[in-house]
Amino acid sequence: MANGLTVGEAAEVVGLSVHTLRWYEQEGLVEPIERDSAGRRRYCDRDLDWLRLLIRLRGTGMPVRDMRRYAEMVRAGDHTVGDRLRLFVEHRERVLGRIDELRQDLAMLDIKIALYGEMDQIQREQEQEQEQVTSSAPAR
Repeated sequence: MANGLTVGEAAEVVGLSVHTLRWYEQEGLVEPIERDSAGRRRYCDRDLDWLRLLIRLRGTGMPVRDMRRYAEMVRAGDHTVGDRLRLFVEHRERVLGRIDELRQDLAMLDIKIALYGEMDQIQREQEQEQEQVTSSAPAR
């Protein structure tokens, strides 16, 4: 990637649409991207790594305002490390809460799957018994 990737190439590499990638830039989540001599954006590996991090944070349900705050703290420098730590610790607690809720949801699904599996098995056995009765009945 000697000259970097175009916006379309970068979007494809990280799995975003061009529209979403530009939205990330407009929201202040991405530092200004270097441009080539023709004025086109050229994304470097560092930019792609940052985008991947943002995508992960969004995937964890981090609100855009917190992502923006994080980006601002990173740009502000190392004196914000403690604030960044607190932001991630607080968000981790929210993620763990969501995981707990998802486990409870999964447990409910497992109960329903087991229940309906048993009911389905009983119905199939009853249908087979009915077929046997019907097929063994003497013809009239």
